[in-house]
Amino acid sequence: METLQAGSLTDFKEKVATRQARVGIVGMGYVGLPLALLFSDQRFRVTGFDIAQDKVTTLNKGGSYIVRILPEMIQQAQKAGFKATADYSEIAEMDAIIICVPTPLNEYHEPDLSYVTGTVEAIAPHVHEGQVIILESTTYPGTTEEIVVPRLEAGNKHGLKVVRNAGEKGFHVAFSPEREDPGNETVARHDIPKVVGGCSPIASELAAALYGTIFRRVVPVSSPSAAEMTKLLENIYRCVNIALVNELKQLCMRMGIDIHEVIDAAKTKPFGFQAFYPGPGLGGHCIPIDPFYLSWKAKQYDFRTKFIELAGEVNINMPYFVIDRLADALNEHSKSIKGSKVLVLGLAYKRDIDDLRESPSLTIIELLREKGAIVSYNDPYFPSVGHGRHYALNMTNTPLENLGEFDAVMIVTDHTNYDYKAIVDQAKLVVDTRNATKGIVSDKIVRC
Repeated sequence: METLQAGSLTDFKEKVATRQARVGIVGMGYVGLPLALLFSDQRFRVTGFDIAQDKVTTLNKGGSYIVRILPEMIQQAQKAGFKATADYSEIAEMDAIIICVPTPLNEYHEPDLSYVTGTVEAIAPHVHEGQVIILESTTYPGTTEEIVVPRLEAGNKHGLKVVRNAGEKGFHVAFSPEREDPGNETVARHDIPKVVGGCSPIASELAAALYGTIFRRVVPVSSPSAAEMTKLLENIYRCVNIALVNELKQLCMRMGIDIHEVIDAAKTKPFGFQAFYPGPGLGGHCIPIDPFYLSWKAKQYDFRTKFIELAGEVNINMPYFVIDRLADALNEHSKSIKGSKVLVLGLAYKRDIDDLRESPSLTIIELLREKGAIVSYNDPYFPSVGHGRHYALNMTNTPLENLGEFDAVMIVTDHTNYDYKAIVDQAKLVVDTRNATKGIVSDKIVRC
């Protein structure tokens, strides 16, 4: 198929409008795969790239490895031309490439861009004239211009450069932050406005034309850095407010006040207040990580993000707080954590999803083990859990059959398919970190 030629904005828009543009998405995870399905729904021929051969095989067989994405969704996309591959030479056949790979933290809580750099270096030799490359991975301001563009230019076998001005030949680069919210059933994906910032006005217009086919509204900003900062602001806003209610929860407990009652009352105000809720810690790929990306970058400008760092400190300490609450509750039953049998309810970082990324449950299980507890877990979305970037649990799911055998049941993820009344009735002690037992009256319940 003929590929997009440089400077041909009209040709690209025509290809997009007629669904002739080939779209490649690198990273078939929680962001990339849903995005691929959105484009497939609009009759684009989409190729999903991933280095994990098991994912590629599953997808090409019409299967899925994400609970909220049903196999029939993959099969429907295949009818529109969707396929998956680990062969990056096929990048040359694409008109647009969207990069959706992880951007975690390393052991020192510093940005780990190895997935981004590895991806960019893999695709760079195959980038052709007029191609549109868009980074969606959450990162610090400057990544697109300082990391992505130089590597694309250095690794391109045609010697192409990024287009900066009209009339230049080369490829186009933009940043557009992902705004996935796993488990959110109230806002359709295509109703979430898409922010776009290109390395040139042309790049922004090309990216906007592409995204405009799957999102109802595209929001252009002046640069990739502005788009990168937009994503960080969104998630740091949530991080700071969650830290606030986590801290107030601890104060309210000392004062004998129910923080959830306070939040429910406060949110009746029709202006100037948005409800955030306390929990056992932060999870997911964005909120626990994004603040550290910005605070790291800020140091290059001799600037300390004290407010953001304080919020991160409060949230990081929440698993330790709930462990202390469990220890106090067990002590009331003349038991110590060491040697106690503890069942953790829920591994996912939020209710009703199969996503373990940065889940506080993982930290809580590791802390319990360090203190000598005999730990089991139950989560309907995880028959077993092995090891990942920051954990090595190697555990299997424990059925909810003999709750009375455990010294304590700790609710860490409040999945909606749990029967909390039955759990409280059968358990000796329930430590509730999510207010899942709201409305249930029992002296077995310790809320924290």
